[in-house]
Order: sequence, then C-alpha cells, then structure tokens
Amino acid sequence: MQNDSTRRFLFEHFDIRGELTQLDQSYTDLLSTHHYPAPIARLLGEFASAAVLLSSNIKFEGRLSLQSRGSGPLPLLMVECTSEQCVRGLAQMSNQPVPSDFQQLLSSGTLALTIEPDRGERYQGIVPLQGTALAECLQYYFRQSEQVETRFILAADDARAAGVMLQQLPRQLVDDDEARTRQWEHVTTLLHTLTPAELLTLAPEAILRRLYHEDVVRLYPPRPVQYRCSCSSSRSAKALRLLGRAEIDAILAEQGQLEMTCEFCNQVYRFDRGTIAAAFDDAAGDRADPLH
Repeated sequence: MQNDSTRRFLFEHFDIRGELTQLDQSYTDLLSTHHYPAPIARLLGEFASAAVLLSSNIKFEGRLSLQSRGSGPLPLLMVECTSEQCVRGLAQMSNQPVPSDFQQLLSSGTLALTIEPDRGERYQGIVPLQGTALAECLQYYFRQSEQVETRFILAADDARAAGVMLQQLPRQLVDDDEARTRQWEHVTTLLHTLTPAELLTLAPEAILRRLYHEDVVRLYPPRPVQYRCSCSSSRSAKALRLLGRAEIDAILAEQGQLEMTCEFCNQVYRFDRGTIAAAFDDAAGDRADPLH
C-alpha cells in the first residue's frame, strides 16, 4: 500500500491537534539520485517526515526547510517542503566513517528551521542539536524557540518514512491548568507506545484507533505529498550570473560551455555562449523594467 500523504487530526474535547505523515514513493524518489549509506538515508527520511509535518501546520505559501549542520561525518543535511507538500532533500557527507548513532553522525551540530514565504519576511530559528534522536531535537526546538508543547515520533526504513506530531493549542475548550496538563500527559504517554513498525505499516485510522480508542478524535482527509525538485534552467542561470560576466567568459573561452548540477536531484544544466548571453540580457531587462 502506497501512502505519500499527510493527515491532520484533532481531539474533540482537548486543546490538542496532531498531524500524521507517511511517505513511500516520495521517499524513494528523494533517495533515488544519490547513494547514501543506510543510516544517512533513514535520517533523511526522518527529516523529510518532520518537514512535511511542520509545513502542514503552518498557514503560508512558500517553503519550509529543516537543516542540520555539524562537524561529524554528516556536515549538512537539509530537507525542504513547500506549502503544496512537495518535498526534496540532500545530505553532504565527509570522508569520516559513517556511524549509526545519531549524535555521532551530527556531532556538535545545530538545527535550523527556516520559513520562506512567497510574500513576507523570512523567518529562521536555530538551536543546538540536543538529544539522541531528531524527534528529541525538534521537541527541544519548540520548547526553547516557540514555547509550545510539541511531541514527535519519527521513523524510516529502507522503503518508507513516517512521522506523527502532537501539539498543544491555546486555551479554547479547557481553561483549567491542571486539566490541560493531565490531558497532555494522557495523549503523549499513549503516543510514545507507538512502535516504529506500527507507524510505518499501519493506516492512519488504525494508528489513531490503536492509540486513542477511548478519546474522540477527528481525522481529516489526506493531502498528497510528492517529491519534486524546484531547480530549473532559469534558476541555474541566475546563480551563474553571480560569478560575473568576466569570469564566465574566461570559463567559456577555456571549456566552451558551463555546467551546473543541482545538488538535490543531480540534474545537469549546460550553458553555452548563446544561453549565457540570453541570461545576462534577461537580467538587464529585469533591472530596466520596474514592473518585473
């Protein structure tokens, strides 16, 4: 059974919401253009699941990225998810041996969550990578940066990735502090009984029934998730222009053409003198016309 969807759920009598994401083909496609060792591929799956969960709970048009940087075997891992639930990601490895331990992989690292709306200001929050798993690091991020009670369960194997998130909402249904605390402890304690195998294989309805059969939970319709890289020839041309015309002309004189490879999907874009000239002409036109 293929999933590639994310589904929101809401507790009818608690101020608590959730999101449940399961990725099959989109996860496979994300990995297909690279040859990552198993520990890195699975961590990339957890990052992808987390990015989908987070982007699905923000009202915006644009993209959200989740990025780790460290000094260990995995200097950079990054996943982007758009508001249309299109996901892409990459990992950059060093020459060090690849351990399976999370802390050794991301040694002395930081975790950054960035929101780039199509309109409006860019937002970024950065925290140290605190914890023995990505789920713990995200919970630390929300506790430190957002002051919002949030819990995650994330899992990935060789074929699929999945995640579930719970988040406490502002007071609407329940005003009493003690009652809110009891309800939050109740739902999170049950959440942590969910095994990775159950999260990866059971349908969302079965997961919620398994965890919260004594509570009233509303499950919303699925929204599809797909792998899609946002690279293009025009974006690559814009990046080339940053080199400056003189440097580009020197490379063309020596090699006859330029190549740019997308780090996310390995798509190669080639530019000769004609396409380079057109790119610079387009840039000049954009500067001359204030309506563009």
